Amino acid sequence: MLICELTTTEIFSLFAGGIFVFPLLAPALIEHLKLTQPQLSSIALAGMAGQYPFSSIVGKLIDRYGPRVCSFLAAIMFSAAFGLSALEVSLSSARSSLPNAAVAERLTVYFAMAGLGTVLSYFSFVFSATKTFTSYLTIASGITMSMFGLSPLFLSYVGGRFFSDTSTGSLDVTRFLLFLAISTGIVHLASALVLTVPSTTTSPSSSTLETDSITNERSRLLDRGQSPHCTSDPRDSSALELLRDSNFWLLALYMVMILGVCEMIMSNVGTIALSLPSGMARTLVSKGEQAASLQVKILSISNTLSRLLVGPLADFISPVFSYRLLVGFATTRKHRISRVVFLSGAASLLAASCAWMVFGVRTRHDVWLLSVGTGITYGAVFTVLPGVTCSIWGIRNLARNFGIITYSPFVGTTFYSYVYALIVARHSPKGMACQGRICWESTFYFCLGTSFAALAITAILWRKWSGRT
Repeated sequence: MLICELTTTEIFSLFAGGIFVFPLLAPALIEHLKLTQPQLSSIALAGMAGQYPFSSIVGKLIDRYGPRVCSFLAAIMFSAAFGLSALEVSLSSARSSLPNAAVAERLTVYFAMAGLGTVLSYFSFVFSATKTFTSYLTIASGITMSMFGLSPLFLSYVGGRFFSDTSTGSLDVTRFLLFLAISTGIVHLASALVLTVPSTTTSPSSSTLETDSITNERSRLLDRGQSPHCTSDPRDSSALELLRDSNFWLLALYMVMILGVCEMIMSNVGTIALSLPSGMARTLVSKGEQAASLQVKILSISNTLSRLLVGPLADFISPVFSYRLLVGFATTRKHRISRVVFLSGAASLLAASCAWMVFGVRTRHDVWLLSVGTGITYGAVFTVLPGVTCSIWGIRNLARNFGIITYSPFVGTTFYSYVYALIVARHSPKGMACQGRICWESTFYFCLGTSFAALAITAILWRKWSGRT
């Protein structure tokens, strides 16, 4: 029942991952517009980091007005961002004398707009689902997020099938961006008509009426002075109180180090693969576009599968604690382990992926293990995060709190992306792409260290939250 109700609307989010297919665009932008690695990293970073600056505001819009307004705004941002990008690439290709720095700056702005469209879309779908199916919050968020995980795979297939030259494999970037502008606008306008969040004060069930009756009988003894429907969860605190919680900052630092690394890899996995020789997999990944496309598909599949598997698993072994008057904190099923365990597993997997890059990778074919580890880590953390946030800080301001805490990946993505870009630029011959392990080896040594630091943070949170998440 839950899956059927979710699928009708959440299928629209297959079109929301346009910023995640940037590795498909990068080879063409290098070839035709002669953009440098720092310029490419800035554009990719704008798309990734553009999701976060307004996330708390978007969350507050969801909590107060529902998902429809955000879906409508997403339609505007996506269409404008991808439409303007298509125009820019088309004009720049026709005018090769145009300084590539100016082109890169404008594309950076447009992809930042697409990033904002992504968070508007993401919050609309995710919190429409989680606030509708509160007893299975992580399943609802996992199914919804899995569509976002599938989006790069779906869009990369569409790009390769309908917008690429079959003989050369080269992507027609202008036509593909125009397709994204039109399709994302139509899809999000349609979703704005159907997304809803049920009211918590209307149509009470029989069990709710029974609880209300008991509450009314005991209201004098409790001296509440308010109706049962107005009883607030003691975890429903202000944003300022959230920021005063030291545990919030520990979780934020964890996300800086884990999601920042993941998004840096997702933005640059194409150029990482291109820096290596093709090896024995020459027939599969010898061309730049094919190498980038393969990694995008692997990332998308692993990201999606992790969300689909982690969501149900977390809900059944670590159900979210809800607050009920007279009952206090309770769960609908037996609580077996803390959700922090999932965060620890994600940090361990990312550390293993970075260690593989440092000690194991030799050819392009070897990079697939990095893509698998990154996809699983990214999907697992984002799937568990709404449940962790709800268990610790309540559901009333869930979207706002989730939005505030997702500022941390914005910091992490910015930091790690420029670490990667500066190291690559230092080892790149003038006017040529960097080749060899030297391009990124130092970056992954650093990421390996911060992944272990994030794992240590989860041990601290587990000791503090083991009975509450």
